[in-house]
Amino acid sequence: MSEAVREAPKKERPKFTNIHVTELSNYRMPLAAIVSILHRISGVLMFVLLPFVLYLLQNSLRSEISFAYYEGFVTYPLVKLIILALVWGFFHHFCAGVRHLVMDLHIGLDKDSARKSSATVLVISLVLTALVALKLFGVF
Repeated sequence: MSEAVREAPKKERPKFTNIHVTELSNYRMPLAAIVSILHRISGVLMFVLLPFVLYLLQNSLRSEISFAYYEGFVTYPLVKLIILALVWGFFHHFCAGVRHLVMDLHIGLDKDSARKSSATVLVISLVLTALVALKLFGVF
């Protein structure tokens, strides 16, 4: 080996550490990671709100008077927002689940296709949620 090769300054290798909670704002996640995290959040949201929905359904089916009571209960804005959160959770979880099923078939695994499919999941779930919100809040 020549003298110049032996004496070449060595670059320090980058040090990779786990991301701390305080560093999350500096870390830019890809869109596919955001969709994956939202898929998990929507699943938890549906799981947590399921008893609320089943309680409303059970009590609304008891009689016509209880149905009229809960029909009025659903008109409150806070309840509408809870219903809208559940609707978003369902639509997002469904669309992301279909995306994952397609990826299980080894379709769309490359970086560009994954980015496009994750953007499609976000757009479709938000558009469907917006349509339900317009209907829920009486626009049409």
